Amino acid sequence: MGKKFFIKTFGCQMNFNDSERIRGLLRTLGYEPARSWEEADLILLNTCTVRDKPDRKVLSHVGEYKKIKEKNPDALIAVAGCLAQRAGWELVQKAPAIDIMFSSFNIHQLPELLNQAQAGYKAIAILEDPPEDEERIWDYPLERENPYCAYVTVIKGCDKRCTYCVVPRTRGRERSRRLESILEEVRKLTEDGVREIHLLGQNVTAWGRDLEKPLHFSELLYAVSRIEGVERIRFTTGHPKDLDDEIISAMAEIPQVCNALHLPVQSGSNRILALMERGYTKEEYLEKVDQLRKKVGNIALSTDIIVGFPTETEEDFEDTLDVVEKVGFEQIFSFKFSPRPGTPAARMEGAVPEETKTERMSRLLELQKRVMSELAIRYEGTVQEILLEESRGEDTLVGRTTTNRWAEMKGGEDLVGKIVRARVERATPFNLFCEIVEVVR
Repeated sequence: MGKKFFIKTFGCQMNFNDSERIRGLLRTLGYEPARSWEEADLILLNTCTVRDKPDRKVLSHVGEYKKIKEKNPDALIAVAGCLAQRAGWELVQKAPAIDIMFSSFNIHQLPELLNQAQAGYKAIAILEDPPEDEERIWDYPLERENPYCAYVTVIKGCDKRCTYCVVPRTRGRERSRRLESILEEVRKLTEDGVREIHLLGQNVTAWGRDLEKPLHFSELLYAVSRIEGVERIRFTTGHPKDLDDEIISAMAEIPQVCNALHLPVQSGSNRILALMERGYTKEEYLEKVDQLRKKVGNIALSTDIIVGFPTETEEDFEDTLDVVEKVGFEQIFSFKFSPRPGTPAARMEGAVPEETKTERMSRLLELQKRVMSELAIRYEGTVQEILLEESRGEDTLVGRTTTNRWAEMKGGEDLVGKIVRARVERATPFNLFCEIVEVVR
């Protein structure tokens, strides 16, 4: 065919994994990746709608990308993902240059949509519910950028009803992927040289509950760990309410499960947590952290925090800072509250002024900077196990510790893909500078 594609991805790891699947699908249709959008025959934006800013960015990009039609009238612009699912035809009306639109429900329908668009029709396929043949997507290959670490989607959607979140609307109800389908993909990945498997889901720890014969997420962890070639296992994102003793015990017992976990707290205020309908209290969250520290040991935690949720007071915000201080997160993803259309929180009174959100965000980031600096110092002098993922320059290698810290060291390119033990000579809040002690395997 000789056609080229360009994909721009916004948002979470689920979106990036979807884009890997879309790239693989397009390859099967004969498309090749373009070096830039200017030389593409198909430009695809895989979108996020968790906050307002990505929405606006997508419209801005479409406005820029439509220029391609001046030199290539047959070029197509596609919009996929969560914004497409939420906005539907409203988005096409705002940006008529869009030729194709679909959501995460129906990625597998892209070949038919391309045929429609090439015939001159608007190919818009936004569904109310996931189609019965949604699992066809697993038949298509992935095209990954990282040869040693791979994301594997194990569950789609979310049954939680957090009042600020659009995921149940844009990604649908929880749909667990069949165990054998997951394990088959993991086997193929390890045969292809992958050493680290990262299990993905909007609520990954809910995996298995909706299967015809229900299974527990811990059973998936054990099953993946038994596959030859799996050296490391990570999973994202779990809900604190679903993190139970069985999962924590599996994390402690399975050698391949990394001692790092992303556990979104969102707020430290019980009043705000109740308004968010998170289903736990500050004290229950801290108890889960305590259990993890006792059983898993030396576990690195990261989290999400929303600043300025409706009616948030100074006292509420101080409770959030208290959680950050007590837990000592290795990384925080913090966001100012952004009302999402159709969510209960968007209709709540008591909006926090923008200047107050900005001031509180500044204080949160300042505290986190101090916490990360203190944690970094603790790494100095320790020996860490690191999977080397890439070579930068002539003799610089980069990889990640089991605690998900980026580490840099001197070494030859022949070590890329190896697991090494390295001593941390110097640490900053975001990087470790190491010296290799030995090659493990």
